[in-house]
Amino acid sequence: MLLSQIERTPTLRSTQSESNPMSTPTGPVEANERITYRTAYEDEHLLVVEKPTRLVSTPGVGHEHDTLLNGLMARYTKQLTNLGAVRDHGMLHRLDKETSGLLVVALNQKSYDGLREQFEQRKIKKFYWAITHKAPRDAEGVIRKSMTDVVKRASRYTSTRTSRVDRNGKTAVTAYRVLHESALAALIEARPITGRLHQIRVHLDSVGAAVLGDRLYGPKIIREAAPRLALHSHRLCFVHPITGEEVDIRTQFPRDLRTTMKKMNLPRPELNPIEPAPSTLPEAITAPNDDE
Repeated sequence: MLLSQIERTPTLRSTQSESNPMSTPTGPVEANERITYRTAYEDEHLLVVEKPTRLVSTPGVGHEHDTLLNGLMARYTKQLTNLGAVRDHGMLHRLDKETSGLLVVALNQKSYDGLREQFEQRKIKKFYWAITHKAPRDAEGVIRKSMTDVVKRASRYTSTRTSRVDRNGKTAVTAYRVLHESALAALIEARPITGRLHQIRVHLDSVGAAVLGDRLYGPKIIREAAPRLALHSHRLCFVHPITGEEVDIRTQFPRDLRTTMKKMNLPRPELNPIEPAPSTLPEAITAPNDDE
């Protein structure tokens, strides 16, 4: 089954990415010019930025001043302040701290509302590269396994959240295909259709393809197999909320994981391209079975 051959699931409000649910601050956000990121696309209405690994997306306990949003606020102070907390200061989704890659950010109300509607209708297409310790049994397919959050108290003021497969949990769907495979590892392109906490990581682990460097999921042997979580959001596709044009933004494979690719005898995907995955989904009507 190709990434395009996937059935549509019931529409849910999508304030999540592959990673955690959005949790933008309710008060003012401090600007921080020292935060670095790459701008992949920009116009007066929105921008697409590439978040480096180990950078938190939005402020929270322990990261009030050193996040991507703090960095964006330094350059787009007026636009993001005008959007305010009610519109998440323009941040429509986020990535885990260890995950690198593309994020779309709105710069005005009309753009935010238009992109938010696309997220809710699951029309934003997100594609990830993942280096895994082996390939799944099937070279391509769709993982339909419901998930639930697991919350553990870390201290008096903080807690940690992880996820696990749970047939009684919320619907979770991830399409994938194996791009390259060696005797040591595999390179997978994954497309999350829903947006559960750590969805790609949990789903790939559930089919025997844990992501290298993942210190939360998968067997112990893969935790030190990469310098960080080997997961990168490499492509974003959406309709521009103002112009109506198709936007398809892509990145190269991250530099800090290229040595890992060589060690695993895997080629860089942008240097050894295969046919790009379709960015559209068919108008299928059957929802996935939550009991799978």
